[in-house]
Amino acid sequence: MPDSLAASLVIAHQLPRSVAETFQAALPPGVGWRGLAPDRAWDVPPDATVLVAVPPRGGNVVVPAEKPAFWPAGLRWIHAVSAGVDEFPEWIFEGPAVTCGRGTNSAAIAEFVLASLLSLEKQQPGIWINQADDWKLRELGTLRGKTMGLVGYGSIGQAIAALARPFGMDIIATTRSRQSGVSEEGVRFAGFGDVLANADHLVIALPLTTATAGIIGRAALARVKPGVHIVNIARGRIIDHDALIEALDAGRVGHATLDVTEPEPLPAGHALYTHPRARISPHISWSGGERGQSGARLFAENLERFLNGQSLVGLVDPVAGY
Repeated sequence: MPDSLAASLVIAHQLPRSVAETFQAALPPGVGWRGLAPDRAWDVPPDATVLVAVPPRGGNVVVPAEKPAFWPAGLRWIHAVSAGVDEFPEWIFEGPAVTCGRGTNSAAIAEFVLASLLSLEKQQPGIWINQADDWKLRELGTLRGKTMGLVGYGSIGQAIAALARPFGMDIIATTRSRQSGVSEEGVRFAGFGDVLANADHLVIALPLTTATAGIIGRAALARVKPGVHIVNIARGRIIDHDALIEALDAGRVGHATLDVTEPEPLPAGHALYTHPRARISPHISWSGGERGQSGARLFAENLERFLNGQSLVGLVDPVAGY
């Protein structure tokens, strides 16, 4: 790594303090590391070469709709710590290279998905008792022999499949990058309709783009296997919430586990909060106790590539949207 270039580098970041400290500890000595206040997170200093950006979720950091007038001319790289970049405006992708945190939270999200499936099949916490009169036999379900349908097979989908295989699940996935009818490491690839029709547990694990927004709507929900359990750990807008509530009410969808919604949070009184077959969590499936360590490692590795003039990993295709 060229020491002179590292010493002259200025990295601006929008990270909260605890995560920023983890990132900084992984950087080479001498690198300029400047934090940006949440209310001025896009006032990037004019000498910045790199920006570490956080997703503007829930209004924590508001991205201006138009590129700031004094946007630094020397900015060459923007790294989004999130895997998804759908929340950033188009002007972000005009000029500097943009990378994302693809893969950094895949293991934690995969654990969350398997926990969701197991808690449903094993009826936890519903089977827990606190008095002798409740000591009664309950018929529990199993994952063995059940079909997991993966809509999307990127780093998150692959991590989910790897955890599901030892439970004896039949795994079927649909993705643009694999041909239908092909099998790979215990995963069978098929068309979108086949995955809908066969999945006992349908996991949404694809990025939000113009092509995927609302893809799980009335037409798709009319094709699912009756009683399916839908798990969404991707983006809320991929599922039409009104159509989902109709399918839950009709029994077409047996259960829905939603870690993401549209909007976030759902407004007070929304039907999904109290629906008996819906479980909502506050977009937390990515959390795994590392406090940014995997993200810091990825950024540090990419920074070394950047300083050495090598291609960056996790580059975002602005046309594809991920």
